[in-house]
Amino acid sequence: MKIGVILANLGTPCAPTSSAISSYLNEFLSDKRVVDLPRWKWLPILKGIILPLRSRRIAKNYQAIWTEQGSPLLAYSLEQQKALQHYLSAQGIDVQVEIGMTYGEPSIESAVKKLTLSKVDKIIFLPLYPQYSSTTTAAAIDAFARALTQQREIVPFSLIHSYADNENYINALAESIKARLKNDEFLLFSYHGIPLRYEQEGDFYREHCRQTTLAVVDKLGLMETQWAMTFQSRFGREEWLQPYTDEFLAHAPSQGIEKIAVICPGFAADCLETLEEVAETNRHLFLAQGGQSYQYILALNADKKHIECLGQLVLNNLH
Repeated sequence: MKIGVILANLGTPCAPTSSAISSYLNEFLSDKRVVDLPRWKWLPILKGIILPLRSRRIAKNYQAIWTEQGSPLLAYSLEQQKALQHYLSAQGIDVQVEIGMTYGEPSIESAVKKLTLSKVDKIIFLPLYPQYSSTTTAAAIDAFARALTQQREIVPFSLIHSYADNENYINALAESIKARLKNDEFLLFSYHGIPLRYEQEGDFYREHCRQTTLAVVDKLGLMETQWAMTFQSRFGREEWLQPYTDEFLAHAPSQGIEKIAVICPGFAADCLETLEEVAETNRHLFLAQGGQSYQYILALNADKKHIECLGQLVLNNLH
């Protein structure tokens, strides 16, 4: 059998310009999975206020972290694609690995087309979200389903729903933390937030975040006073999952936490949000409130243990 694998992630602008960012954000924030307000209410706000202001504001941030391969998310995704292709091929699997972004390019639809043209016998769809959320995993599955509607020939397929407490994933996180965490540092697990209302309506994202955090804490042998779990990147006036990362960091020095390390286990690859918001903006916030040192622990990206984890997820799915 020839196997096709789609590594699905959120997406990225095609260039660090206001127009490219506006186009990307328009697609992203128009998705009802992400913002479920009535279209008549939300779209005028999005197109008339948010896109013009936000696109210009974050263009400089993108320009500061842009690479020769594109955005960091795309650059790391290309590394993951190449490494996973090599890993699975070394296991004797006839495989073709493609990248598919829910928003922007390369799209999930283009990945499906490539694999179909290559005559794969099965497609394994792997959203790179360890913790399920309707705003991320479900949105990627929606995009995959839409892509299939464009194909007359739909080959057998399966999807990997989540892997929040997968042993290989937990071990990869723990080893990454061990290599960087100093003995006197407090460890903060920061996850992307979602509106609290989404959880009340059935999204079990927080529970998956808790499973990951507790498994890593157990692996590292940390005491309750050595770590915390928070949620970042809230948007708008609605209440989101708490505690909020920025508020925690602002008050941490007054609570005796002077040295801190932050990791974002929900991100399989670093992006603007981790490299700018978490690594830089939050660092300045913590130090301004009296903190002594702050480090951001990079996402797993194309780390060997991470690729082995993804490879084993694929192999287990095949078996």
